[in-house]
Amino acid sequence: MSDGTPTAVLADALVARVQSLLATGGRSVLGIAGPPGAGKSTLAAQVAAAFGDACVVVPMDGFHLAQAELERLGRADRKGAPDTFDADGYVALLRRLRAPEPGRVVYAPVYRRDLRNPVAGAVAVPGDVPLVVTEGNYLLLDAHGFAPVVGLLDEAWFVAPDDDVRLARLVARHETFGKPPAAALAWSTGPDAANARLVAPTAARADVVVGPALLG
Repeated sequence: MSDGTPTAVLADALVARVQSLLATGGRSVLGIAGPPGAGKSTLAAQVAAAFGDACVVVPMDGFHLAQAELERLGRADRKGAPDTFDADGYVALLRRLRAPEPGRVVYAPVYRRDLRNPVAGAVAVPGDVPLVVTEGNYLLLDAHGFAPVVGLLDEAWFVAPDDDVRLARLVARHETFGKPPAAALAWSTGPDAANARLVAPTAARADVVVGPALLG
């Protein structure tokens, strides 16, 4: 029986959806949304593993504001909320990715949890790659500057694992990156839970909800 943790192999139903995107020709952008700890990055990695050089993953988390800027703004205690990202920068990158130029590489940032900061120019997206997968909490949110994102996606998935599995995954992740167990649980049931409640209604905007049955 599955515990809700994404398996190492992409479900056949999702493989078929990606194949349909690739069959259209040109560049397609697949968005993977969901609450904190849902397994979005794991699912994106499964797509990348299944489709190899035809796919590049561009995480939304690369547009986290720098830790020093969050502290200046007084938002560090709720890092991960929608207003702790550069939404306009993310939208601008998606627009560039939707209009690739032959022979040109677009570079995207990533977020480094060990550094607590984004790193610019970490992901190369060549112009001839047919599929870009982007993942993050707020891809389907119609507020805080994220409203244009859904219109820049060719397809959107919303990841919805069992909530107890998601919470356990969140707590473990926070512990891995330095929070004591009590602090990890407090953050997971505090700021992370608030963000999960915010994005839950956005599942209605997705083309498919990826629940436990498709997560393995």
